[in-house]
Amino acid sequence: MQGMSERQYAAHVGLSRGAIQKAKSSGRLILHADGSIDAAASDRLRAEATDPSKTRRAPKAAKMKPVPEAAVSAVGDTLKEQGMAAPVAGGGTTFLQAKTAHEVLKAQERRIRLAKLKGELVDRDRATSLVFRLAREERDAWVNWPARVAALMAAELTASCSEAVGHEVTIETAAMQKVLEAHVRAHLEELAQPRIAL
Repeated sequence: MQGMSERQYAAHVGLSRGAIQKAKSSGRLILHADGSIDAAASDRLRAEATDPSKTRRAPKAAKMKPVPEAAVSAVGDTLKEQGMAAPVAGGGTTFLQAKTAHEVLKAQERRIRLAKLKGELVDRDRATSLVFRLAREERDAWVNWPARVAALMAAELTASCSEAVGHEVTIETAAMQKVLEAHVRAHLEELAQPRIAL
């Protein structure tokens, strides 16, 4: 016999003989001419075709391909957003961390897609434009307010001051409007300080 028997190869890789028979019948093992299993070639083939997350034994670090730094950074960002442990800078990432980040991103994408279908999400540019338009309308209303109410306020103050002092007191509409405009503009300046960040 040139290679290993099914039983020997099963013990070699730590799987059941039934699993080895199944792999052999599906062509996932390399066989010698006499039907025995070429262990080294079969190990290489299995390592290339097997998802490391589905193996019982942890994969050896020497067999793992290096992960690009951009991918490690993206995995770290995703895991940090979810409050999970991110890979150490410069230390690389494990397959399990990358797979976890991938599953988290898929779940986030599905949640966003579902929210769009339910009509719970709005277009960001449209919302920003609407908020800006509403803020502009509010500001314009306040800027025009002193001109509308200055005459009424001047008349009310003239009447109440005249009653209080016992003789005619005149408060000019133009002076009232000027004072009101100064105070309204100062207040609008205060309101303009916070910025909306969407």
